[in-house]
Amino acid sequence: MNRPNRLASETSPYLLQHAHNPVDWFAWGEEALQTARREDKPILVSIGYAACHWCHVMEKESFEDAETARFMNERFINIKIDREERPDLDHIYMDAVQAMTGSGGWPLNVFLTPEAKPFYGGTYFPPRPVYNRSSWREVLAGVSAAFSDRRAEVEQQADNLTRHVATAGGFGIGEGKEGGDPVFRPETLRQMTDQLLGSADKEEGGFGAAPKFPQTFSLRFLLHYYYFTREIAALDQVCLSLDKMIRGGIYDQLGGGFARYSTDREWLVPHFEKMLYDNALLVITLCEAYQLLKKPLYKEAIQETIAFTARELSNAEGGFYSSLDADSEGIEGKYYIWDKAEIDLILGKDAALFCAFYGVTDGGNWEGANILTRAEGKSLTADEERTLKAARLRLLEHRNSRVRPALDDKILLGWNALMNIACSKAFAALGEERYREMAVANMAFLRARFKGEGEYYYYHAYKETARVPAFLDDYAALIAALVELQEITGDGGYLLEARDILRVVCDHFGEAETGFFLYTHDGQKDILLRKREIYDGATPSGNSMMASNLLYLGIVFDERNWIGRARRMASALHRAVTSYPGSFGVWATIFQAFTYTIPEVVITGQWPENARKEFLAHLIPYRVFQSSQEENTQFPLLRDKAAGQDPLIFVCQDQACQLPVNEVIAAIRLVENVYKFSGLDEQ
Repeated sequence: MNRPNRLASETSPYLLQHAHNPVDWFAWGEEALQTARREDKPILVSIGYAACHWCHVMEKESFEDAETARFMNERFINIKIDREERPDLDHIYMDAVQAMTGSGGWPLNVFLTPEAKPFYGGTYFPPRPVYNRSSWREVLAGVSAAFSDRRAEVEQQADNLTRHVATAGGFGIGEGKEGGDPVFRPETLRQMTDQLLGSADKEEGGFGAAPKFPQTFSLRFLLHYYYFTREIAALDQVCLSLDKMIRGGIYDQLGGGFARYSTDREWLVPHFEKMLYDNALLVITLCEAYQLLKKPLYKEAIQETIAFTARELSNAEGGFYSSLDADSEGIEGKYYIWDKAEIDLILGKDAALFCAFYGVTDGGNWEGANILTRAEGKSLTADEERTLKAARLRLLEHRNSRVRPALDDKILLGWNALMNIACSKAFAALGEERYREMAVANMAFLRARFKGEGEYYYYHAYKETARVPAFLDDYAALIAALVELQEITGDGGYLLEARDILRVVCDHFGEAETGFFLYTHDGQKDILLRKREIYDGATPSGNSMMASNLLYLGIVFDERNWIGRARRMASALHRAVTSYPGSFGVWATIFQAFTYTIPEVVITGQWPENARKEFLAHLIPYRVFQSSQEENTQFPLLRDKAAGQDPLIFVCQDQACQLPVNEVIAAIRLVENVYKFSGLDEQ
């Protein structure tokens, strides 16, 4: 093994994977940048993450090669970045590479001037030329020669790319149309739905061709659209997609939890890495689908996915780890696949039933082995269900003895907040107390480990110590998690905390001229520029989450300027969201909220818990909800609503309330009437 390099002192699992490379890696920081300026050398920034398969491949092929490392060390200042620890840097340099090449991905390899401006880059490069793709050594030699011999040209390219990156976050932002043709109307939502259904795979579920990602934001939009319009095609696509994913290889049939994406149209062969955020977003979507449909398949998937998270992605203090690798023993998926003979040996007489139900054959369904899938429409007796449950536990126990995929035990604020929301949603949908306990414990952990001193009082990442100031996504997801916790606990303190954090974000991330928010706070100095992110990608954009937070908390605290800001943000994106709803899925759901207004529901009484649980079990796509045992003048909706012995349920609109009712089902009907009087009947 090579001697350790500078990365040995880092905490990121991805950086530590490279700590014994012969490459003289730096972590991102002033030391590396000053060295580049002092020695007048180009910078190589190589970005990846711990669960990235092709990052591992390039490391073995190139970064562990002594001769390649020698050339890199002589000609470049080499910096390794964990994209999950520094998403701000990843966003900047990914935009640059996509502008240069038309595509992006990881590993991301970008060459910078000593002033950290990008001038060339790409993703994976092989060790030898293949399929018209230059080798890594050829790329290194070409970049080095260009920097030495054509410096002015390199500097001009860097300036051009930097200007492009600075403006890239403005795509789709236009003038709001509040004063003219209305933006928030049923016809606009119809256009978005037609766009999504036009790209939908109506046989295998999901959207588009392989590779297929879950695209939970689009599924939630269609689910909500069905709620408002009873458009059966929208619901059919949601159910088809969720059913196919749960029954497919993208879902871990033994241990629960979803892989990141499917490499094929049928959801059979996943890219086997498991990410915390994917599982959080899928649980949220499944909870809403279960609230509407009460489908047992969705309940099982919720329970099994949260059980997987608790078992394999949780620490003893309530925090959630980032991911599990796709590889074990250097082979992608080895931990999860099965030979039929192995199953026969372990299960004995029960093997035949198990293999028939989970599609196991002698020849296998992937490279001679079996990825477990679940039979569709196969009815089982009670005895068969018990047999299969016992068989799954025996195989899971056997699988646990295999060499496990590597765990990225870095804990991220934003991703934890998303899983916190998922736990709150699971409690709402299923009423199981352990999910509420998980959410409360996780929030206590985030406060204890991520909260810092001063006004920027949260950090982005934690492993042994908290590092890197929190980004917009972190704060936005944290606010949303506090809102959800208030709903399931009735504790108004969560709302007060959410309000205080929102004010910090407005003060230090806000962009006065547009009303949007920048990704980094105004005190961060170690980046080339501050970017605006508006797309809803693998996770919701910080801006769309902030628009939702402003709307919700604006209603709760009667802050009309917050509501107006959210409305202006969404309105300014109306062309982009209407034309590309698949890329702006969270924004699209916000359009629904503004189109069909927002009911305000309050439960009072000495014992509101049962009524609260009953109410939360129903899907209402966007509403403000508070419950309290006593009048609380800090919250406008709770004023003048004295709490008696028995629960009373108030349904309000724009702070004006109807007469209270004492049954949840009656309140649900009143909520539906709010939607009807707001234009729902015009469909």
